[in-house]
Amino acid sequence: MPEKTISQTRDITAEEAAEKIAHLSAEIKKHNILYHAEDAPEISDAEFDALFKKLQELEAAFPELIKEDSPTQSVGAVPEDSGFTKVKHLVPMLSLSNAFSEEDVTDFLARIRRFLNMPEAAEIEIFAEPKIDGLSCSLLYEGSVLTRAATRGDGETGEDITKNVRTLKDVPLHLPADAPERIEIRGEIYMRKDDFLKLNETQAATGGKIFANPRNAAPGSLRQLDASVTAARPLKIFVYALGETSIPVSDTQSGIHARLKDWGFPVTENTALCRGTKEMMRYYNEIQAARGELPYDIDGIVYKVDDLALQQRLGFVSRAPRWATAHKFPAEQAETVLEDIVIQVGRTGTLTPVAKLAPVNVGGVIVSRATLHNEDEIARKDIRAGDHVVIQRAGDVIPQVVRVDTAKRRADSVPFAMPEICPECHSPALRKEGEVARRCTGGLACPAQAVERLKHFVSKSAFDIDGLGSKIVEEFYRDGIVEKPGDIFRLPKRADALKLETREGWGALSVKNLMAAIGKKQRIPLDRFIYALGIRQVGQATAKRLAASYGSFENWADSMKAAQDKESDAYANLLNIEDIGAAVAEDILMFFADAQQQEILEDLVAQLDKIEDHVSTADMSSPVAGKTVVFTGKLETMGRSEAKAKAESLGARVSGSVSAKTDFVICGADAGSKRKKAEDLGVTILSEEEWAELIAG
Repeated sequence: MPEKTISQTRDITAEEAAEKIAHLSAEIKKHNILYHAEDAPEISDAEFDALFKKLQELEAAFPELIKEDSPTQSVGAVPEDSGFTKVKHLVPMLSLSNAFSEEDVTDFLARIRRFLNMPEAAEIEIFAEPKIDGLSCSLLYEGSVLTRAATRGDGETGEDITKNVRTLKDVPLHLPADAPERIEIRGEIYMRKDDFLKLNETQAATGGKIFANPRNAAPGSLRQLDASVTAARPLKIFVYALGETSIPVSDTQSGIHARLKDWGFPVTENTALCRGTKEMMRYYNEIQAARGELPYDIDGIVYKVDDLALQQRLGFVSRAPRWATAHKFPAEQAETVLEDIVIQVGRTGTLTPVAKLAPVNVGGVIVSRATLHNEDEIARKDIRAGDHVVIQRAGDVIPQVVRVDTAKRRADSVPFAMPEICPECHSPALRKEGEVARRCTGGLACPAQAVERLKHFVSKSAFDIDGLGSKIVEEFYRDGIVEKPGDIFRLPKRADALKLETREGWGALSVKNLMAAIGKKQRIPLDRFIYALGIRQVGQATAKRLAASYGSFENWADSMKAAQDKESDAYANLLNIEDIGAAVAEDILMFFADAQQQEILEDLVAQLDKIEDHVSTADMSSPVAGKTVVFTGKLETMGRSEAKAKAESLGARVSGSVSAKTDFVICGADAGSKRKKAEDLGVTILSEEEWAELIAG
């Protein structure tokens, strides 16, 4: 992420960033389900892509807050019960990170060079191709025969749509004899613009559903239980990548592209091999200029490192490969009237101002709300109720105000004043010196905070309880049915007395399904449990690090109580965990020092069958398994990130600071203060060559 963007994001506090990430994640989950599972998206690709950008900025500045249910950690949505059989992909169908500017493209290349420890001037050949706006699909061929086709789903599991895909004339049912015995081919199913117009004409004439755009029409046409309906729709496919393959097909991405074309697949058109940012931007601008003339919709460019050996070394981070990114086309803007400014109270008490807008069409999406971020942002842009404002669907989960047209401002306009009293519980709303956010001091006594924490608790990355969506949580809280997490697990015993089946929209079956879903979640992995607690600044990545470091809930809880003493080994061990600095540690310790939080925690633990101990996937037989290591100085044989990834895969814990608990300090060129501290503490110091010998043995 460019330094400029990080510094801008760092203007907010970690707590405010956590609040924004939680809000983004909830909205993205909703839109993922609408797009991937229900074929009924409410926002455009540009708006959805904007979520990625904001999360990228926030997570680059606050890596400890990365969440599993944000776009950086998950792909698509878990397939709903739709009549299609669920199938597991042989190789996960991951998504891509996003770039939105030339600066982002430059940074993409720089990250690759840093990871591979290449010189800044090193050339990396990039395979560039248009990004088709359709539905991702995986085709599995065994013995040269198409045996299965599946949607992407959540990246791990999709829906079996083999019968439907067999109706697509563009999809070969057999491969040539020289194809691998087993191979997964990835592509995008789409609908041409002219075919889309004809389809809507037919739909209108027969009283059928009218589709908003080709992107909506493609998945809606493909995911039909009656394959004959799919066969009647003008669907096409472009293929562009491989998943599992029993033997290599090529040693380059461009070679794979050529091989797929030779086998009779339609492949992405107008591709190019680029070297450096200038060539990549030239290609991007050329394709963007020709975008309107293409017979199908594209929403950007995909860049991939062409050399597959380098792809292998680069590997993946969370939901996306390090060796590829999507350079998206810019979002659109429109002008409207800001009718009012309302205040939302989030899970951690942050008061967020939101603009209520006169509804306006921005690139095919009706927008009626926009984030105003915080009171400093409002003051900086001098945003007032009644103003004419320019709205952009970029940078946040809901659109943002780009600027105010002060020439159209009313004579009686007055500056906005942030409330000093929480609108939900009427507790004082305070802003600490040096912080951007204003927060309600009511804690869990504030209904807005309590209900948002419950929503977080049942969210996909946490306990993931089917049937307890945001609206149900709000209703249950309002009616006193669920006020704290433990109440959820008491529901099966109280269901009859509560007469849930008599509630509007409920019935015996929906109650039975909810109780079954709750019963399935009485065992939960430690990292998900920690994340579910909603501790400030503890996102999914931090929760995983805590789980890996402490192993069991009992050990973690006991250690956090012992760490209340800042002079203790327990506190030093907490700080020794990578990405946990003093501020994050303080929030964790405050959670364990809060009597109300501990009462809620104890009540919850009593209702669960098991909080499962952390199980490491690392090679625990290696000579560095369980050891704490620190890398310092300039490494010569690999980049710092690659070295860290390798160490963690061998079961080592990589720390950013040296302490008496450190086992090894690996020193590259120009090692400084960390080497000196290691010498003072008597910690074993290894050269890069000695480290390589150690892990090889």
